Amino acid sequence: MQKSLAIASLCLLLASPALADGDAEAGAAVFKKCAACHAVGPGAKNKVGPELNGIIGRKVAAVDGFNYSSAFKAKAEEGWNWDDTHLSEYLANPKVYIKGTKMAFPGLKKPDEIANVIAYLKTFSAQ
Repeated sequence: MQKSLAIASLCLLLASPALADGDAEAGAAVFKKCAACHAVGPGAKNKVGPELNGIIGRKVAAVDGFNYSSAFKAKAEEGWNWDDTHLSEYLANPKVYIKGTKMAFPGLKKPDEIANVIAYLKTFSAQ
């Protein structure tokens, strides 16, 4: 199990430069898997999960009015910010990457889907 996780993490790390070049249009389709719990765009509000406008570069656990898990609050205290690497690894396997997260979603298993949804999220600024 640990060996498989290490190999998967290595693959993600090696794919990181490619992940930065995702297709935002394809990411819109992937985001449909996220939309039941997260919102983006004008007027986005917190749902089961926080709204995701301006997530890239934002401090972890920083959306006003959202009740984050203690696991996310701890990452915020460590100074984590959402960047391509943290988001890629989190989206691949949320429960493993941030133990104690309340997010029930099992993750996106295809690196291209991760890259595409990140590219899509980058189209939404914090304003």
